[in-house]
Amino acid sequence: MKENYQSFRDKKIISIGNVSELLGLSIRQIRYYEERGLILPARSTKGTRKFSLKDIEILSLIAECVEEGVQTVEIKALLKKRGLPYSSQKYKGALDNAKKHQTPG
Repeated sequence: MKENYQSFRDKKIISIGNVSELLGLSIRQIRYYEERGLILPARSTKGTRKFSLKDIEILSLIAECVEEGVQTVEIKALLKKRGLPYSSQKYKGALDNAKKHQTPG
């Protein structure tokens, strides 16, 4: 049962709009946290960001830290210490792929 629960938390199916509404963060804030390497949403074939429940938990922690005045560099170190689920190489590849899908403006 626990394995299914873990898989469910990791499944990236939630849109950025829903995450924004749920957490009270602007879409721009969420994108900024992605650009800073704090979060790594999956991308659909059309480039749409998709988040998991685990991503939402991480974003919630990020928002709490920012509210307390913690800088993104410090948050990144904190997430790494807590076992951020993304290796830097995997993140770099995903970020490069995400940039390909971005539209100007």
